[in-house]
Amino acid sequence: MYKIERAVFPADLSDVLDLYHEYVNSTSADLSFQNNEEEFDRLPDKYGSEESKIFLLKKNDSPVGCAAFRKLDDTACEMKRVYIRPSARGSNLGAKLVDRILKEAITSGYKKICLDVLPEFKTALKLYKSYGFAKHPPVTNNPVPGTKFLGLDLELYRQEMQRTSS
Repeated sequence: MYKIERAVFPADLSDVLDLYHEYVNSTSADLSFQNNEEEFDRLPDKYGSEESKIFLLKKNDSPVGCAAFRKLDDTACEMKRVYIRPSARGSNLGAKLVDRILKEAITSGYKKICLDVLPEFKTALKLYKSYGFAKHPPVTNNPVPGTKFLGLDLELYRQEMQRTSS
């Protein structure tokens, strides 16, 4: 059984950091341009509000994934660090995390969500496109060649969800 819960700090900090470090180490790209350690040191401050949130995916009470969004401006946010441990992949859990992030972003009042995806994360790119993410100008610096920058109109997404659930 799985569950997705918002990370609470300081209680969940260790679990979040473990997953974040795994994510950074899972890519062949050099992500040092992101100043990860500085960001990781400030997670509770950066993601403790209603504007920016981190979620943990737990399977049998053990953390196996995470995802976050952070405020860009009053109408837009950025999806960050969607990661599923290899042992939990293939069970559609990435989609469950993305579903939760999109719903929470809408609840937080955002109209658009953006992201970047490294070229080696082909499965993630396919997943994002299945939600309607499309090419979008970059909202952050990512110099890794082949990175895709995507965005999704959350109002259109919400309307589509209402239509299909009716």
